[in-house]
Order: sequence, then structure tokens, then C-alpha cells
Amino acid sequence: MAKQQRKKKGEVQDNEKRHKKTFWKIFFIGIGIVFLLFLTASWGLFGSLPDETSLENPEKNLATEIIASDGKTLGKFYKENRTPVQYEDLPEHLVNALIATEDVRFYDHSGIDARGTVRAFVFLGTRGGASTITQQLAKLFFTDGGASKNTFERIIQKMKEWIIATRLEERYTKDEIITMYFNEYGFLNQAIGIESAAHIYFDKAPTDLTITESAILVGMFKNSSLYNPVRNPVGVRNRRNVVLSQMAKYDFISEEIKDSIQTTELEIVFTPQGHTEGVATYFREYTRAFMHNWIEENPKTDGSSYNIYSDGLKIYTTINYEMQKNAENAVDQHISKLQKEFDKQNTKNKTAPFRDITKPEIESILNSAMRRSDRWRELEKQGKSDKEIVASFNKKTQMRIFSWGGQIDTLMTPLDSIRYHKSFLQASLMSMTPQTGEVKAWVGGIDYKHFKYDMVKKGKRQIGSTFKPFVYATVIDQMHMSPCDTLPNTQYTIEAGKYGLLEPWTPKNSGGKYGGMISLKSALAQSINTVTARLIDRVGPKPVIELIKKMGVDTENIPEVPSIALGTPDVSLFEMVGAYSAFANEGVYIKPTLVTRIEDKNGTILYQNIPEAKDVISKEAAYVTISLMEGVTQSGSGSRLRTSWAVNAPVYKAAVTGYPYEFTNPIAGKTGTTQNNSDGWFMGMVPNLVTGVWVGGEDRATHFSSTGYGQGATMALPIWAIYMRDCYKNEDLGISKGDFKKPEKLSIETDCVKWKNENKIDEGATDEFDL
Repeated sequence: MAKQQRKKKGEVQDNEKRHKKTFWKIFFIGIGIVFLLFLTASWGLFGSLPDETSLENPEKNLATEIIASDGKTLGKFYKENRTPVQYEDLPEHLVNALIATEDVRFYDHSGIDARGTVRAFVFLGTRGGASTITQQLAKLFFTDGGASKNTFERIIQKMKEWIIATRLEERYTKDEIITMYFNEYGFLNQAIGIESAAHIYFDKAPTDLTITESAILVGMFKNSSLYNPVRNPVGVRNRRNVVLSQMAKYDFISEEIKDSIQTTELEIVFTPQGHTEGVATYFREYTRAFMHNWIEENPKTDGSSYNIYSDGLKIYTTINYEMQKNAENAVDQHISKLQKEFDKQNTKNKTAPFRDITKPEIESILNSAMRRSDRWRELEKQGKSDKEIVASFNKKTQMRIFSWGGQIDTLMTPLDSIRYHKSFLQASLMSMTPQTGEVKAWVGGIDYKHFKYDMVKKGKRQIGSTFKPFVYATVIDQMHMSPCDTLPNTQYTIEAGKYGLLEPWTPKNSGGKYGGMISLKSALAQSINTVTARLIDRVGPKPVIELIKKMGVDTENIPEVPSIALGTPDVSLFEMVGAYSAFANEGVYIKPTLVTRIEDKNGTILYQNIPEAKDVISKEAAYVTISLMEGVTQSGSGSRLRTSWAVNAPVYKAAVTGYPYEFTNPIAGKTGTTQNNSDGWFMGMVPNLVTGVWVGGEDRATHFSSTGYGQGATMALPIWAIYMRDCYKNEDLGISKGDFKKPEKLSIETDCVKWKNENKIDEGATDEFDL
């Protein structure tokens, strides 16, 4: 019996030994397999791993940033909207939120959290995952983030993450890994990285994020598609509260702070950063063209070309963010109101939105627009015939159209949409510091998404009476005439043959009013055509053209004929602001500057602007011309900048925004209105800021029927007034309210009362000196 028991006990012991041997064999074989898998994975047998260079330079597809003069971001060019930040740019509570939620032992491990891995293995992930921040970064950088097809693939991917994570930990500090993770993660809505996410969801820089905002963004790391602040506010709020609870659990915030924040609303400030959205859209498109030309002429040291969509360049510009916003606001305020009156006046217009043209001419306009459209080009690329393309323009389709109340989804034929969009009045504004050439604001149209043609630089239109100061300046510079000199306000004819005229030229005054002698100052203020005709006949068209050419105006297509004095040439707003700036800058023209420097992603300066300046007119002539244009805002068409008498006038009530303006500081300016009221202009200057405004239809046939509504003083001047009034609200912008600088030696008298006394003019001789 005892012998049998001993035998049985021995068998049990033998079995235990065999089981132990089997266990250890399996254990060591398992360890060996895992080791072998790690080894073969590290050799790249299951797919390539990053090389040393990739690990040292993991950042990719960095957005090029367009930066305003005050340091704010105007926009970006990108494949992926990513702008890297430094660790110092991350607020402490943002980092704490990430660590508390994603990897509380981040500073204690070397890329792999052993405790978390064992816990995940034992509980099969039901009590939290084991992936560290470093592993998640490895997945973002170097492995396929999509779901694997089978268990083996998931194991291999996890091993790759472990290998890459340990390599990242060897090469980077913990702070650098945190920073890279924030820079790399995709937060949806074109927000790649924390810098873009902070601006898109809260319209602020990462450094300014609050605790609750940080918790919202960190909550998105779990699943940005699910926890999307725009589409799932309830889920985002719940997730934010989980993050706050984690922060309190690990003593990053107190329970009191957690409880107080968890009851608050999200307060998302959604600010998209698409190429057609945001601030300064027209200027950003100009910058794109500027960069395209610069890149062609400035290759990298290795001969390759820079890429504005992935190289992370920084483009520093002269645009002031606040002034740009003021400019866009001024255009929106006034044109939206003016449009209502324009539409009202077109209700009985059978050819609306066009006037004074025939049906064939209308068809020509629409046909031309159709052939220039993106839709035509796209169908042409597809091999469609002209007949097929034209037919498609007459088939109703779903589309999104512009309105001042917001975009409208509708069913409309593409041809009808062309006519619809041509009914909108357009506007442009450019504002520049004359002493430096720095452009501070640039508005190329009313809405870049629907109207992409830039009316600051690309578009050229007749400039009307805003051309007259160039004629006066030439006469003053060459003949030393005074603003107080008088000329007859009677019809004046330049005979045929002179200046190559084929027939006599006899310009008429607006309204057909003539009579008596009039001072130059009054003549410009009242925009008297007959006086301007007399003046250009005294000096000839050629010197006037030579002057504006020196002032930056393209004169290739401007004929040497006297009618240019009344503003027949087509000139861009860009050219006009640059030219007028020479008057405010004591006769010195400085080429408008928009890009001051370009840096690569490492901060190396690739381009530095050098201002281009030249003397174009004497200081005296420039100052006297300014004095003449001050008369325009004192008693001429620009006087509504200072008055309030017309507050109840029908035109002002229906079409003028923001009146009365009641400026009291020195302002020099000139309004302009072209034939049939097709274009309205206002050029306004204070000593250190020159701003030009144009308003009109996309086509010259789109215009008001009466000058009361269609003149520059009604269409364009209010935009200037609203813009300047808003700019003056912030004294830090430094916009002058003082007098224009007077030359030390001034031989031409600009004080007409003093001039009258010195020249012993009879009191009753004329009343034209009281300006």
C-alpha cells in the first residue's frame, strides 16, 4: 500500500516536473517568438521603419503662414493646415490635460508603459488602453493609422509603434515629444495641429487657451470625428467633463475648479481657415501669385523649388490685421445697404441688372462670362463640345449662390446664376502709409468665394474726376499757379488738329452750369470740367502722363489727348493709391509694399524687401495740390464727411451708411464719377494714410440710373468714412489727425483770404476765395 502511494506520489511529481518544463519551454519559446518578431520588425521584414533622417526630421507638410504686421495670422497655404508651435507656446493646463487623460505616467516611462501594457493584456483593454503618448505619436508619424485587418497585423503594428516609440524617446526630450504630438494631431475642419485648432475653434493662439478650451481640444484626441465641436456639441461637452475629471483626479486642478467649469457651455468660436474664407482673402490670393513668381526666381540651395503648401514658410506682410478687419467691415456695411436700393430701383428695369445697352449686347456679356467660368473650363477638359457645354448652362442644377444675408442653396440654371451674380455691386479698398509704402488694408471685392476677380490690382476702370489732381499738380509744378488764381468758368474749346484731335473738343460741366471767374480751389472742389480743360491745354497732355508714369501708373494705353483730364483712362485702385501717396509724402513716390520678408521653417530669412522711392514732384507742388484737395472736403463733393445737414435727404436715408460722419481733422480728397454712373471713386488722405475706394458693377452696364445715387460721393465715400472712423477709435494705430506737413519755403500762397488782401482784390469781385 505504502509502495503504491509512493509510486503515485512519484508520478505526480514527475507530471509536475513535466508540466513545469512544458510551461518554461512555452514561456521561453513565447519570449523567443516575441523577441524574434521585434527583431524582424526592426529589420523591416514586416514593412519599412523610418530611417535615422526621418526620425531626426519627422515634421511634414507644414503650412505656409501669412502674417500681418501686428503678428496675427491672416491665412495659410497648405496641403495640411499645420503650423508648428514650440513647447513654450503650450499653456501648462493644456499639457496637464493631455497627460492626465492620455498618459499619466508619461514622464516615468521610456516610450512603453509596462504597467499599462500588463493591465491591458490582463483585462483585454476593458480598463483602459496601454498606448502611450509616444506610441500615439509614432502611429501618427510612421505607421498606418487605419484599422488592421486581422490580429496578426494589429500585433505587428503595435510592435512597430513600440520600436519607433523607444527610438523617439532616445532622440527627443519629453517636452519635444509632447510638442510634436500637439503639432501633428488632426482636429478636423482643416485643423492639423494645436495652432490651427486653437484658431479654428476659438479664434485665438494656443498660448491664450483657457482650461475648458484646453479640455475640449484634448478630448478630441480620443476620436476627433466623434468629438467634433461643430457637429456634436453634446458629446464634446461630455468628453470635456471627462478630461476635467481626470485633471482633478491627478491634482492638476482642484475639485472646485472642475465642478465650476463642468457646468459651463462650450463657447466655440468657429473660424474656418479655408482658402476662400477668413480675413484678407483677396490679399492672400495676391500673396499666392507673389510667391509663385518669387519661387521661380529663387530656388533652394540644392536646386529644387520651394513649395508654399508644404515647406512651412512664413510670409511677413505690411497688412495691419485690425485695419483690414475695419476695411472689410466698412465695405460690407455700406454695400449691403446700397445693394438694397440698387435692387429696388431695378424692379421695373426690364434689362436688369443692366442699363443703356441692347439685348444683343446683354447676350454678349453673358456669353463671355459663361466662357470664362470654371464650369466651362472643367467641361472643356472633359472633352465636351461647345454645343454640349452651352446646353448644360441652361439645365437647372443644385448650387449655392451669394446673398448679403448668407449663402443660399437653390435650384437654378448656371446661366441664370451668372446673370444673378452680375446684379451685385462690387467694391474695393486699399489703404497705404505714404511715407513707407506699406499697404495696411486690401479689399478686392465683396466676397472672394463667389467673386474672385480682384478689383484692387487686377481690375482697371475709368477714374473720372479723381484724375484731375494730376492735371492741377502738373500746372502748379510747371507754372507755379496758386489755388487762389482764377479762371473763367465758361465753355472752352480745344480746336481740331491740336494734340492730334480729329475734331474740336468742348467738354461740358456736370449739370450744364457755367458763369463767372472761379478760383482753382473752388474749381477742383466743385469738379469744374471747363477749368480742367483750360489747365491741361496750358501744359499739354504729355507732361501729365509723364507725371503719373513716375507715380507708378501704367501709361502704355493712355493716349496723349486732352480728354484724359476728365478721367477717361482705365487705372487700377492699386496705381491710384500709390500715385496719390506721392502728394502726401512731399512729392516722393514710394512703390507700394506688401511683403516685407520671407523666412523658412527654421527662421532663416530668404527675402527682405528694399523700398523703392523716387522724387516725382516738388515739395511745394505736392503741398499746394494737397491744399487744393482739402477744399474738396471743406466745401466740395467730399464735404459730407464733415456735415450733417442731409441726414433726412432721400439719397442719404436710402443708400448712405453711417452718415453723419462729422470729421473735423484735415482731410484731402477727391471724388470721381464716370459716364453713366458706372464707377464711383473716392480718394481720401490724412498725413500718414492714403486710402482709395472704388464701387461699381462687374460690368459697366450695371449702374444706377441717376447721379444722385451713382456718384462717388454716394457709392464710395461712405466706405472711406466708416473705415477711417473705426480706425480712429484705436489710438494705438497712430493715424494722424494733424495738419499736412508744410514746406519750410513756400512761394505759392494757399491762404486765399491772405492772397486776396495782398493782391488788393475787391471784396465784391468774387466769392470764390472763402474756402
